[in-house]
Amino acid sequence: MWRVLFGFLLAVLFMIGLSQPVEAASSGAIRAIDDFAAQTKDYSGQNLVRAEFSNARLAGSDFHGADLRGAVFSGSDLSKSNWKGVDFGDGIAYISDLSGADLSDAVMTSAMMIGSVFKGANITGADFTYAVLDRSQVVELCKTASGVNPKTEISTRESLECP
Repeated sequence: MWRVLFGFLLAVLFMIGLSQPVEAASSGAIRAIDDFAAQTKDYSGQNLVRAEFSNARLAGSDFHGADLRGAVFSGSDLSKSNWKGVDFGDGIAYISDLSGADLSDAVMTSAMMIGSVFKGANITGADFTYAVLDRSQVVELCKTASGVNPKTEISTRESLECP
């Protein structure tokens, strides 16, 4: 029950944030990555904290080991991409396709992933603690959830609250 309420509150805050104008900020501002026409990219090991990817075509891209804390993926194709060991804490993947992606050992804590698809994704050792996903996606992910995240030491099944 608390998870549903938490998810609702995060969704409301997210929607409020989308309606607010964005002002220029210091060097800590969100960086927009223009990948609208990109196909495959290598972002492995990069610092992409608070980077923003909108409608990006990144199928098959390599993000393994990248720091994606607070990053935003909106309407992006991330199918068959490599997210092994990434830190996506507090990130947003809104209506994005992560089908067939390798999310093994990824830290997805407190990430907002409403409307995203994970069909066939490898989530071995991923930590989804406090992440907000569509209930149907959680049910599907629980079917294959296994392992313990090497960084947070939380089991994937526990983080998804699988039965």
